[in-house]
Amino acid sequence: MSDDPRPVVVDRRVTPRGELVLRRTGDAFEVISNGTFLMDTRDGRSERALVAAALEGMAGARVLLGGLGVGFSLDEALRQDVTEVVVVEVEPAVLDWAAGPLRGAVEHGLDDPRVQPVVGDIREVMARLDASFDAVCLDVDNGPGWLVHDANASLYGAAGLEALARLLRPGGRLSVWSAQDDAEFEARLRSIFADVAVIRIPVPRGPDDVIYVASA
Repeated sequence: MSDDPRPVVVDRRVTPRGELVLRRTGDAFEVISNGTFLMDTRDGRSERALVAAALEGMAGARVLLGGLGVGFSLDEALRQDVTEVVVVEVEPAVLDWAAGPLRGAVEHGLDDPRVQPVVGDIREVMARLDASFDAVCLDVDNGPGWLVHDANASLYGAAGLEALARLLRPGGRLSVWSAQDDAEFEARLRSIFADVAVIRIPVPRGPDDVIYVASA
């Protein structure tokens, strides 16, 4: 195990949304967007909970992942009883990293035949998808209350949530990852979905990660 705390840049990309950096600190990889920390490979509990909660009790599920991250959510989906996982990721670099330097961080990845990767903005892509998903799992930016890209605010608004709800089969679930509690977002969810559960995952520093699970 490496004990060198100095971050080393593995890859840096300039995208239409700004600078995106993959760096390694010791044994962990970190993703930085325009200087803002997004995610790392140290602890994937909340990303896994995002998917596990959405798929609880389901068999042969079809899943939509909005945002690939470092691969924990996809790995969790592929550990479950799923027939297909559609992964929508706006940054081609994230897909490249998942197939390259991050591949060893998880057991299952993009090479699994059940995975259908789609490069694009989830806000635009979901208009082209059919309403046949058992679970939609959303992990974009740092959640509704901590946006890295302001344009994503519409995804967490009433119209965005209603569009996501339309992708679900009857009995399907929408799960949303957030870096902190967001009472306004929770109230918005409850105005659209009949049942909303809140799962909190303690983290070493700062507020709990939060998973919102809404049932159609």
